[in-house]
Amino acid sequence: MKKPVHNPREVAEIVAIQALSFVASEPERLGLFLAETGVGPETLRNAASDPNFLLSVLDFVLRDDDTVKAFAKAAELHPTNVAAARQVLGDALGAPTWERDVP
Repeated sequence: MKKPVHNPREVAEIVAIQALSFVASEPERLGLFLAETGVGPETLRNAASDPNFLLSVLDFVLRDDDTVKAFAKAAELHPTNVAAARQVLGDALGAPTWERDVP
């Protein structure tokens, strides 16, 4: 039986790793992500241990409504939980908080 995780940063990193797995599950999406980040397929596994890289994964997923909804559904999360994970991880790393443009 797995021990429950209560540390918000650890939970955020788990969500980000799930998001990376989701991105990697579709070749077209993965190709776009790799092109945008400059990470090569051969270094993807090592990059996944970097919290700043995980933050970029969440940013990639969150930038498009359809993508975040698809990931949230696949991970059995509410889309706001994905955004919350990005917020927690960004705060922990001192990354600036972004706000989505609302028309």
